[in-house]
Amino acid sequence: MRSHSYDDVLSGPRKRKRKIPEVAAEAGLVVEEPGSGFCGAVVRLEYGNVVLEDRRGKHRVFPLSPAGFLVEGKPVTLVPPKARAKPARTMSASGSVRVQGLKARTAQDSRIWVEGKHDAELVERVWGHDLRVEGVVVEPLDGVDVLADRIDEFGTGPERRLGVLVDHLVKGSKESRLVDAIRDEHVLVTGHPYVDIWQAVKPEAVGITAWPEVPRGLPWKEGICEALGWGETYEGWQRVLGAVSSFRDLETPLIGAVERLIDFVTVPRD
Repeated sequence: MRSHSYDDVLSGPRKRKRKIPEVAAEAGLVVEEPGSGFCGAVVRLEYGNVVLEDRRGKHRVFPLSPAGFLVEGKPVTLVPPKARAKPARTMSASGSVRVQGLKARTAQDSRIWVEGKHDAELVERVWGHDLRVEGVVVEPLDGVDVLADRIDEFGTGPERRLGVLVDHLVKGSKESRLVDAIRDEHVLVTGHPYVDIWQAVKPEAVGITAWPEVPRGLPWKEGICEALGWGETYEGWQRVLGAVSSFRDLETPLIGAVERLIDFVTVPRD
């Protein structure tokens, strides 16, 4: 009869060691290297290493070590894919390389503020993929008049930056005077010259030759909808937003302003 030691009785059943899954390092797969926090898409494998590329095109090389990466927050071991064919890259609406299998990262403390709901929806439509890669949240400010107070309430810092997108940011405007009063190195304000974010959409994208002139004293959105027969402003906005499929449908000043904000608030994690 087999005898049992005292240690055997107390130890109970042994726990099985958790097996770390192997994942093929296909081009475009989004992974995170936990030691540095670098997150990017697989570009290629070379000499036992993997080359990753983040949304700004920066490359980093890491060894293919066991359990060396995270996919959707879980450790994996990257292995060479069986199929050697390299899939073609696809582009996001902003013109960046689309990251396949993306799961939104935990939001950074930094933020991008825009003046209103329409601005936020347009930025999300074109740059939403990029913002999710970086973990950056866009929030409506509800008017630039409250900017200084909101900055004080937010409390900025080296890793708590603010990027602010302002409409009608031209010399001598009310908006420019308010922005000129901001003296915080952790705040970047950019803008476009258009009266409203609608006007930053190219006229041909919405099927018109030019944005109509709105008489002084008449609210701009209401005047546009009246001149074009678009009905209520919410109906007009649906026309405008629905006409935008990529950055090519936007005017250059808006594209440059948003790209600068994303770069500014993206605090390096490596």
